[in-house]
Parts: sequence; C-alpha cells; structure tokens
Amino acid sequence: MKMMRDPARALNALGMAARAGKLASGDETVLRAIRSGKAKLVVVAADASDKAKKKYGDKCRAYGVKRVEAFDRRTLGAAIGKAERVVVAVLDAGLAALVADRLGELSEVEDIE
Repeated sequence: MKMMRDPARALNALGMAARAGKLASGDETVLRAIRSGKAKLVVVAADASDKAKKKYGDKCRAYGVKRVEAFDRRTLGAAIGKAERVVVAVLDAGLAALVADRLGELSEVEDIE
C-alpha cells in the first residue's frame, strides 16, 4: 500500500460523502453504482479477502472506475457511521477527487492482482 498523505482527512471526506448521500456501501449497492456509472471512486478495505479485491478490481477496470485500497474494514465503516465495511463507492466526482488526493493516489491508482 502506498503512503497516505492525510488519512484522517480522507476519512473525513468519506464521512462527508456519506452525510451528503453521495456514498454507496456494501457489496450489491457498490456493484450497482459501478455498473450504472455513478461510482467515481471505489475504496476497498486493505483487509478485504483476495477474492473481494479481485472482484472489485475486475469490475472497476471493466467500467473504468478508479479504485484504491485503504484502511481496514472497521475504520472504513466507522468513517461513514456504519458497521464494518469492506467496500464503499464515492458517487460525487469532487468528493472522489478529494478522497483520492488525501490518500495520495489520484494520479496512480493501482490495480492489485
């Protein structure tokens, strides 16, 4: 995983997206957002299973959605006021750019095989 520039601010931006109704979380909801073109950035928990990482990596690649791997499922869930979350999708381009920038990964989003 790359060095994060400002993880606390990235988590705050995810919380802001959730409060604004611009965040999808959970497997089916995120997959629907990717397929419909609404997802601007997908964040997969670093402690997600290899199978989950591959599934979201493949889906994001197929639909041209940026994907980052960051935090653990507990931290990701807490940031958006939910239980543990393995995956979330930011649905607003501006907020997605803010999260990616805070994670230091906007210019190079890695696909981890």
